[in-house]
Parts: sequence; C-alpha cells; structure tokens
Amino acid sequence: MIGNTRWRRFLIWRLRHINNRSFILILSVLIGIASGMTALVLKTAVYRGREFLLEGINWSYQNYLFFLYPMIGVGLTLVFRKYILRDLAKHNLTSLLHAISKRNSIVKLHKTYSSVIGAIITAGFGGSIGLESPIISSGAAIGSNMGRNFHLNYKEITLMLACGASGAIAAIFNTPIAAIVFALEVLLIDLSRFSLIPLLMASVSGAITTKLFFDEDILIEFAIIHPFVIRDIPFFILLGILSGLISVYFTKTFLWIEKRFEQFKFLRHRMLIGGLSLGILIFYFPALYGEGYNTVKALVGGNLAEVFRSSLFEDYTDVWYMVVIFIGALVFFKVIAASITLGAGGIGGIFAPSVFTGAMLGFLFVFVYNHFELGEPLSESNFTLVGMASVLGGVLHAPLTGIFLIAEITSGYELIVPLMLSTTISFITVKSLQKESIITAQLAKRGELITHNKDLAVLRFMQLSKVIETDLISISEDGNLGDLVKVISKSKRNIFPVLTEEGYLIGIILLDEVREIMFNDELYSTPISSLMIMPPASISLTDSMENVLAKFKETGAWNLPVLDQGKYVGFVSKSKLFSAYRQHLLDITAD
Repeated sequence: MIGNTRWRRFLIWRLRHINNRSFILILSVLIGIASGMTALVLKTAVYRGREFLLEGINWSYQNYLFFLYPMIGVGLTLVFRKYILRDLAKHNLTSLLHAISKRNSIVKLHKTYSSVIGAIITAGFGGSIGLESPIISSGAAIGSNMGRNFHLNYKEITLMLACGASGAIAAIFNTPIAAIVFALEVLLIDLSRFSLIPLLMASVSGAITTKLFFDEDILIEFAIIHPFVIRDIPFFILLGILSGLISVYFTKTFLWIEKRFEQFKFLRHRMLIGGLSLGILIFYFPALYGEGYNTVKALVGGNLAEVFRSSLFEDYTDVWYMVVIFIGALVFFKVIAASITLGAGGIGGIFAPSVFTGAMLGFLFVFVYNHFELGEPLSESNFTLVGMASVLGGVLHAPLTGIFLIAEITSGYELIVPLMLSTTISFITVKSLQKESIITAQLAKRGELITHNKDLAVLRFMQLSKVIETDLISISEDGNLGDLVKVISKSKRNIFPVLTEEGYLIGIILLDEVREIMFNDELYSTPISSLMIMPPASISLTDSMENVLAKFKETGAWNLPVLDQGKYVGFVSKSKLFSAYRQHLLDITAD
C-alpha cells in the first residue's frame, strides 16, 4: 500500500515536472540499456554453457553428446514452460505482432525473463535456433511493461515495445541502424519524429551496453577480405533469385513442421519425437548445433575444416563434390533442425537459422562456380555475406533489415551495392511466390494482423459502442400512419425503427417513403406493417469494425440498425463512422 502511494506520488511529480516527450526519451534510454543487459546475460550464458558442456570432451565421443544434449534441452524447456511458467504460449516475433494487434501492445510480465531462461536452456544444450527472437521478446516485454506501469497510451506503449526490440537487436549485433530499420520494417512502427528519436536512443544505448560489457569472442563481427567488383553483378542477381527460392522453402518447411507438432496431444510426444529427430540431425551434422555463428565465422574466414569438424565428412574437405553435398545438406537441414527445435517446444527464433542458411547458400554458389572455373574467381567471403542478408531479408520479408545488418557487422559499406541488389531481388522473388512472411502468415490467416495494414490499424482502435446513435424515435408494430405522423413531428431524424413490445426490430420506416401520404388524414388508419420495409442489413453488437464497414460497402446504405440478439440498440450512420475513422487516423499518425 505504501509502495503504491509512493508510486502515485512519483507519477504525479513526473507529470508536473517532466513533459511527455522528454520522459519518453528517458524511458527509451533505460529500455535500451535493460535490453542490452538482457542480451548480455543470454549470449554469455549460452556461450559459456556451450564451453562447459563440450570443453575437454574427446572428439570421438562428442557426436554422442550432440545427439543427447538437444533432447535434454527441449525436455527441460518444456518442463520449464508447463510446470514453472504454466504458459505454453510462443516466445517469438509472431507473438509480438499479436500483442500489438490484439492486446494493445501489452506483453505478459513474465516474458521479460522467461524468454531468456527458455532460450538459455534450449540453445545452451544445442537447440538449432537463434537467440535473437527471445532477446527481442524480452526487450519488447521490458518496454511494454515499463510503458504500462507509467500509464502511457497505446501509441506510446507500442513505441516503448519497439524501443525494447531495437535495443535488443543493437545489443546482439552492435548494429544500431539495422535495429531501427527492424522496428520500422518488421514491427511496422510509424516513422515520425515522435518515434524516430526514441528508437535512436534505445538502439544507441543497447549498442553501447554491448561495447562496454560483451567479450570480444561473443560479438558477431566479420571483416571484408575482398572489395566488390562490378563484374560480379550478374552473379549477385542470380544469388538473389536462389536466396528468394530458399526463403520460400524455409517458410513453407517451418510452418509445415510446426503444424505437425501442434497435432501432438501430449507434450512428451513432442519432446521424444522432436528430441530424437534433432539429435540424429546434429549427430551427423554437428554444424547444426546451436546458433551456428561460429560455423558462419569459420566459413567467411575460409576455415572450411572447422565447418566439417567432427562430422562424417571431416576427412573430405579436399573432395569438391563432398563439399557440395555437405554444404548443400546444411542448407537443407538447418531449416528442418530449427523447425523441429521450435516445434518440439524449444524457445528461440529463426533469425540465426536464416543467416546460417544464407551463408551456406552463398558459399555453395561461389564454390561450385569457382571449382568449374566458369570465369574470373568470385570472392567466397563476399558471396557468403551477401547470401546471409538475402535469405534473412527474404524469410522475414525485411530486405532493409538484412542489408543494414550485414553492412554494419562488416564495419563498413563496401558491399552495400551487392547487398542491396541481391537482397532486393530475393525479396521480390519471395513476394511473387508468397504473400506473407514466416512471422505474419499465421496472424494473417486468422485475420489478426493489423500492423501491416494501416486501415485495419485504425479500425482496431474504433469501438462500435462509440458510434451508435440512439436518438431515433421508434414506433410500435401495432401503430398506424396517424401514430407515425405524431412521432415524425417530434423527431429530428428521417428513419423510424419499428419495434415489437419486447423491443425486437421488425422493420424500419423512411420519411421519404411516407412523405406524400403523411398529410392525408384519410389514410391515418393505415397499419404500420404495410408502410415499413426491411433494412438492407443489420449490425450485431458483437461485430468487428471491419465487418461493420464491409456491410456498409456491400449494401451502399447510409444508416444501418444495430441489434443485440435481435433487440434494437440504435443506428450507425456512415457519416459518423467515417468521422470517427478520420479522427482515429489523425490520433495514431500525429507527430
């Protein structure tokens, strides 16, 4: 009670002494730092956990641990989610978009820490997933809950959520620009002065936190070894097309496997089937263990032996077709391994698997080209890096995020032209084959995606009860024209609902329809039933605003009655509806 009183006093003090925009900036910095520290805890725990589990193990036996660990990780994560959290909801980017669309940007408090703990268990034991989505979910939850605790409105809470996500991305990769682009492109936060500056502050805060506290071996950084050569453009175009096709394969495979796992009624079946399948894959292809960034670093650095290490192909790095088979298998199986990890119940994301798959694809493309000496040798590192951006941009439907992410982690813009070219072509290829991304597909299918549709975003804020007009005078079904004339004399409206004694609507009378006979007193005995007509449609009190608008569009009507299980409530006019729509549009786009 004392704490609540002090909190209220603080909120009152804040309102008196700190204007709202300044307070938003302060919060964005704090959220960025908190997201950065969350990223620090998660990345460090997973990397040090991997060292602890694998260090000192004889490599001849390590494959058996690769088989065992992922099953343990998935099992422990399921136990954590079911018996400790008591919440089996997903911890991914789709759940964030759902929170923005359907939950007023409110993210459950436990996701500030549960995503991190679950990801530490899953990835620490070798689950073939990325840490980015859990960190983003945790950062977004921090932003959302801070915004709610300070009684911010929906628009401001959404911005705080995005600040948490941006701070997390900036902290993971030390890429503040890509972090802002991610919020704008994936979360679809409006770009305005109101949103841009807080996003900048959160991203910079997250990136600085990374620089101050992250160990160098945990940071994801690449060096550009070869400069971009203009003659390589046709090959980057071809890589973009291939990346788009692989992105479609990634999305379809992920959604299909996820759906199969959802059909299991018992969690133990998920754990056993998922754990066994994942263990077998990693047993034969150890490069699939964990995030895979160490493998990507080795590939970009030209250390092919490290990529093959401890696999059945380890002794065949000099045999070109074995290299093609092995790398091709990694492209194919990384998607499956990530999908199984998440479908079985692990907590993680598809960010790192997308980057991994793109790296393998880019390397495979250039390796085959160079082996057959089809022209001037191509840079393996450059095509590997561009492949990473192209597949990431294709899978997320976020080409700018892919472009700026790789540009920043290479500490320069030497590859900006091929990055833009290949990633854009990948995105175009994907969009021509698949309307929704891996993040938005399920929400769009359920009609719950508003972040990518400005019209639905506006309708989401509108409430039917706020636009219902109740000043229309009704008339009884037992009345006659004479009774109607008396009602007309008292009314300022030109529509008259006809009701039963119980209040059920059975028809309407339009003033224009009776205007010619209303002054003929010889017809005053005419029953109402012969004068009324049926409305072209009716609106249920439970209808969504999208359905309300659709009914106006289908009927061409200017006024429609609102019913509650058949009983008359009032009318909605098209003019009032559009007036409310315009006001809400101004509210959510105001700078």
